[in-house]
Amino acid sequence: MLKETYINLLTTYTNDNSLIQTLWAEIEKSYTNKKRHYHSLQHLENMLQQLREVKHKIQNWDAVLFSLFYHDIVYNVLRSDNEAKSAAMAERRMKEISGPAGIIEACSKMILATAAHNQDTDEDTNYFTDADLSVLGQDWKTYSLYYTNVRKEYSVYPNLVYNPGRKKVLAHFLGMDSIYKTDHFRNKFEMNAKENLQRELELLS
Repeated sequence: MLKETYINLLTTYTNDNSLIQTLWAEIEKSYTNKKRHYHSLQHLENMLQQLREVKHKIQNWDAVLFSLFYHDIVYNVLRSDNEAKSAAMAERRMKEISGPAGIIEACSKMILATAAHNQDTDEDTNYFTDADLSVLGQDWKTYSLYYTNVRKEYSVYPNLVYNPGRKKVLAHFLGMDSIYKTDHFRNKFEMNAKENLQRELELLS
């Protein structure tokens, strides 16, 4: 489904099939890197599934799709500029297929918004960042797999370093008035997300 969605998206802007295949191969290689356990193609699949439920509410669907495929294309746990680098790569690739400036700008903004997941004046961005956090509100089995895989991605750090940082992240989300910015995702996931985060925090304490 991901590959088909990506190819269909790009054929709107270019008929260079060789370029389309090359760009898909780049995405596939990035998200299947052996160091990735959560930020993988499965993460993109899950996000796409969530976003399709609200497609009728999204104004710029193509911008959301480009953001989906590129928001984690650069992911290095040792760096803090992954979102900026991912946004920059998205811009370069979209220019290669002659993507409209407005879509490129919207895509870059959405990717950068995943760094903080704050409320945005653009509702498309809110839907996108909510979908990115949708795993937090899944059933406990799915959530457990998520935080286990995140830990694997950060395996370079010992528990002495990782656990305090993880607890800070969990506390940050728990301290929010609302994790989700849109009514759809808030109604669907908010309560369960708070319970999952609290449960993981207690396991770390």
